[in-house]
Amino acid sequence: MQRRTFLQGAAGAGLVGTAGCLGLGDSNPDVALPEPDREYTSEELPYPAWGQRVPDVTLPDPIAGGEVSTRSVETPAVYTFFYSHCNTVCPVLIQSMRNVQTHSIEEDYADEVAFFPVTFDPERDDAERLETYAGEMNVALDAGNWHFLRPASVERAKATVEAEFGVTFDRTHPDDMDMYMFAHSAMTYLVNADGYVERAYRTDSPDPERVIDDLETVRNS
Repeated sequence: MQRRTFLQGAAGAGLVGTAGCLGLGDSNPDVALPEPDREYTSEELPYPAWGQRVPDVTLPDPIAGGEVSTRSVETPAVYTFFYSHCNTVCPVLIQSMRNVQTHSIEEDYADEVAFFPVTFDPERDDAERLETYAGEMNVALDAGNWHFLRPASVERAKATVEAEFGVTFDRTHPDDMDMYMFAHSAMTYLVNADGYVERAYRTDSPDPERVIDDLETVRNS
């Protein structure tokens, strides 16, 4: 079954969620959080889920320079997927992540967590645009734990964001560079320092307090 078909069909039917746990147990030595209450096992889902390895991808960090390899990150990490010209879902995703970042700074654990928002619009989201966007969203780039990641091309974005992380996106018309938008799904991941997915928050409005609580458990494990 194709990833896109499953995601759209399951979301429409209300199947991908937290209700209806299979009762398969929580025991997994690779993760700190218990298995979420859900209808499907991780192996049945078309995206990386609880207890599975984070996809092995390397993406450019356009602001700091260099690249980030997901499996080389040595702290717990939060990932989400966005484009900066979005005026609906993406600002909420970034604000939620920023609120977690703010908590990490205020509570003095900023060096114990990393934040990786990944754009799927590399044509417009270059380093200059992302720096401007960080200012608009009140992101603390100087904290050193926030890194915008930018696939090198549209094809690379499809190969990583969609094929590896399970976040679907489709460019809408018109094709004008200043006007086009995307229809896309929403996902935020919490990954532990060993590179295993602790939580996949499949929602367009992740609760920062829940992420903070989950992150605390992961950090202290």
